[in-house]
Amino acid sequence: MRVVEELLQSWSVEGPPVLRAGGLGVRDLRRTAAALETDGRTAAFWLELAHCAGLLASDGEVDEAWAPTPAYDEWLREPAERRWVRLVAAWLAATRTAGVVGERDAKGRATSPLGPGLDRSLAPEVRRLTLSLLGDLPAGASASSDALVARLAWERPLRDGDGLRDRLVRWTVEEAELLGVTGRGALASQVRPLLAAAHGGPHGGVPGEAAREAEALLAPLLPEPLDHVLLQADLTAVAPGPLHTPLAEAMAVAADVVSKGGATVYRFTPESVRRALDAGQSAAGLHAFLAEHSRTPVPQPLTYLVDDVARRHGRLRVGAASSYVRCDDDTLLAEILADRRSAGLSLRRLAPTVLAAQSPPDVLLERLRAMGYAPAAESAGGDVLIARADARRTPPRNAPVPVVEGPPVPDEVLTGAALKAVRAGDRAATAARRAPAAAPAADRPSAGRSSAGRGPTGRQPGTTSAEILATLQAAVLTGDVVWIGYVNADGAASRRVIAPVRVEGGFVTAHDHTTDEVRTFALHHITGVAELEEDEAAGAPAGGAA
Repeated sequence: MRVVEELLQSWSVEGPPVLRAGGLGVRDLRRTAAALETDGRTAAFWLELAHCAGLLASDGEVDEAWAPTPAYDEWLREPAERRWVRLVAAWLAATRTAGVVGERDAKGRATSPLGPGLDRSLAPEVRRLTLSLLGDLPAGASASSDALVARLAWERPLRDGDGLRDRLVRWTVEEAELLGVTGRGALASQVRPLLAAAHGGPHGGVPGEAAREAEALLAPLLPEPLDHVLLQADLTAVAPGPLHTPLAEAMAVAADVVSKGGATVYRFTPESVRRALDAGQSAAGLHAFLAEHSRTPVPQPLTYLVDDVARRHGRLRVGAASSYVRCDDDTLLAEILADRRSAGLSLRRLAPTVLAAQSPPDVLLERLRAMGYAPAAESAGGDVLIARADARRTPPRNAPVPVVEGPPVPDEVLTGAALKAVRAGDRAATAARRAPAAAPAADRPSAGRSSAGRGPTGRQPGTTSAEILATLQAAVLTGDVVWIGYVNADGAASRRVIAPVRVEGGFVTAHDHTTDEVRTFALHHITGVAELEEDEAAGAPAGGAA
């Protein structure tokens, strides 16, 4: 849970961009792995886990990027045991498989995390079977990956030409250890209710009763969140256990994490204290915060550090001129002008207490801090700007639906088209076309147009573009079948009887009774459209419309 929280917290301010083909780029994956202090394969697993749990998605902006979803904020507020169950339930039901990241698809392209092509419909079944084999062992017993592969092959002797099932078993063993589903290869007790339950419930594939049972088993095993740290004289603070979320967020701003594990070690530095001041804290507020949340007295060196940084913080004010530097101490401005390192900033004195620069304010702030000063950003009204970054969130997103084996389930549009095809199968051979209203001369087909596929009256339907669109849209709403004249890309004209089901984006999707299939027609290739005469359709002999 800590790794997932650390990952999504780092992407709350500025997430990596989404590739044009979907997914995460190789360089961004390497940066993520370095930030999590792990390898790329494990980092890809954490990314896919957060994505399958509905905590991570693309933001849908013009420059699309990855960001946490609103569900992540809800997840943070839940008890630790419920957060863990949600992650494990999503993992058990997911068909997306992080182990195939980096493999080549059918077109020879490498698959990327969070991208397409990672679904393996066999994955949920193999995970459950592998963990069930571990569950059949005595409590605390484990088995090697090779033994699990051999046993599963004996129990499920399926054709496995590419070795996918064996690889899924090995990936399951590795991922279960990362999640805490197993410990040193033995199945954890709180996982057994999740395995025994039928899938399809509200907890990402686990019924609520089983999820609550797993939470009840896990809750006594987790340490209680703490509301305090232990401050030490060497400018470090030790959190002897997991901290409450607000305290952990405040400590992450005011200090740098130098060690993780059962106890987290933070170190206060001038940069971290300045970061807290930039985020809106004051020296008095920091002192009060440290005294309130420390079980040990606040060390004198830490008090001096906060006071020293706060005394220098904000003496320099940086704004947009392009940018400027303002200070009540004109000798300090003279010192900056005389410093050779400020040559690239193109500084010039506008007044005894003001310097102007050609660099943007953010660049000027960074360069002055690199020179050893502690400037603060200033608004147009002269107030100190708070540098707290707004956390970015995506619009509400649904977690990816697991992909099952077999043909895809048709949607309502295709089902409706199939019903129309069944009910109107004989209409194409028996229906007659209602004569359209006389079209303007400019809209009538030219005399030189091919006569192939003319209607019963001996000519193609002649209709204006507006009438074509209106008639087809009306046919979608009423479910009617219509005649159309159609010219393909090669210029060949034909007459077709269609049942339109969708008109959008310059195309009409319809069931073509002429060829008995669902296909798409370009609107600008349709030369005309006419409704069918119901009476004529009922009385016409078979083949009368041919």
